[in-house]
Amino acid sequence: MKFNHALKNICLLSSLLVSTYSMSATTNVKKAVNLALEPKSQVETKLSKINRDINKPNIIWLVLEDISLDLAVYGEQKVKTPNLDRLANQGIRYNKAFATAAVCSTSRSAFFTGMHATSIGAHHHRSHISDNYQLPAHVKLMSDYMRNAGYVNLLMGPKQKTDFNFDHQGPVFDAQDGEIKYSGGAYTHAPIDINLLTRPAWQKYRSEFSGKPFFAQINYSETHRTFISDKQNPVDPATVNLPSYYADHDITRRDWALYLETVQTVDQKVGKLMADLAHAGALENTIIFIFGDHGRAMLRDKQWLYDGGIEVPLIVWGQGIAKGKVSDQLISLIDIMPTSMNLAGIAVPDYIEGKVFLGKNSESRDYIYAHKDRCDETDDRVRAVRDQQFKYIRNFWPEKPYTDFNTYKKLQYPVFTLMHKLHQQGKLTPEQASFYANTRPAEELYDTVNDPDEVHNLATNAQYKNVLTKMRQQLAHWQKSTGDQGMLPEDEKVKNDWDNFYQQHYQKQMASRGLSPQVDDDTYLAWWHTFLLNLGK
Repeated sequence: MKFNHALKNICLLSSLLVSTYSMSATTNVKKAVNLALEPKSQVETKLSKINRDINKPNIIWLVLEDISLDLAVYGEQKVKTPNLDRLANQGIRYNKAFATAAVCSTSRSAFFTGMHATSIGAHHHRSHISDNYQLPAHVKLMSDYMRNAGYVNLLMGPKQKTDFNFDHQGPVFDAQDGEIKYSGGAYTHAPIDINLLTRPAWQKYRSEFSGKPFFAQINYSETHRTFISDKQNPVDPATVNLPSYYADHDITRRDWALYLETVQTVDQKVGKLMADLAHAGALENTIIFIFGDHGRAMLRDKQWLYDGGIEVPLIVWGQGIAKGKVSDQLISLIDIMPTSMNLAGIAVPDYIEGKVFLGKNSESRDYIYAHKDRCDETDDRVRAVRDQQFKYIRNFWPEKPYTDFNTYKKLQYPVFTLMHKLHQQGKLTPEQASFYANTRPAEELYDTVNDPDEVHNLATNAQYKNVLTKMRQQLAHWQKSTGDQGMLPEDEKVKNDWDNFYQQHYQKQMASRGLSPQVDDDTYLAWWHTFLLNLGK
């Protein structure tokens, strides 16, 4: 009987655990086997402490920072992501999910309220971190609705990131892990073998809220630079496939390979988390949403409104979710909140701008919308609308260049300096060089099906006049109907504060690197060469 019980549990867990390519694989399998061999009474005791009400499934948001569709299951052949691939194949993989902004605070403020940041005054990056700015009275957080429905809200993981661009009265979460500083520049990259269920948030849930349904947000920051090499499964820079808007150069390839290796590291951590949740009996009545907060931290991607900046992976897995399904429906990240509420049996208020895409009240959308306003010290105003094929971008300040100076990009993107140098030397292709023009067109239109890199602007092509007119009108309608607050000027004091902060930050960081703030491109690229070598590339 003991062997039969063990075999049954191993079979149940085998669908959740993925043999990875690192030391964590051995750990995951050992945990699964140990659980399977436990006496039945002990397993049932574990399960009894977790919510089992099928009408109130546990909800987990697994948020991956700064990541695009660079998983094997999405077609990236140079990366090994067996854990995320398995979850996608056992759940629903969405191929056309988009953030509302290509930077963290505005995107996160949106998906945690179900509202566009431009509708709630949270559109400028970190404009309200110290001014006690409050959301409109009728706008509530995801955790407010979940708490009112009897859920316990958990913020888990070593990087306790919410990054809300507003203040909130009262606690957002009922239990938090507290941030741990490991390594990785400004961001916390914890060891692969960390067990989040031994941390304070889960322990408090088990001791004080046993049996109640939970909503957990778990953040993985690894793909937010600085990148991490995967020494056991290195990606050969010579083999990576670069977007056409990047110069094919040794530094570009090494940086891209490091990003892909970091994606592999995230995958290993997801596998470890799933093993730990299975061991705790926490997956039987749980729905997991896995998604990026916005696109990859690369030039022309993060902080820009091309698909590389706003298109993200989205996988839904768990209780009652279809298995092995692939969907091409358009999804905005603001749809995740009302969809989670709907699956938890919570009525979705009419004011919420996101749409339910799973469950009995689901509906489709014809367009997704995105915005770019001030990011760090770089002032801008850009809006975009996208349907299944076309993307329309409106640059409200066309007199500004695409590559207006930005401290974050200068400090973090080696390709930022590389492309500038190659442009000065006349070595970029016409498509690449257009990104370094002194001004921008007021309008951009791209056929994302036939031009996925969005390098051929069709806005002046007479054949696409009707498409341009339709998309222009759709964007204007959205801005008017939602009350786009980004059309109003930002407080000059806030702008000046960020200008001063980043000026000092840039000087300090360059000094720490032994470089002048006015460093020439060749000297800086030599520094980047050494930096990438030290990271394993």
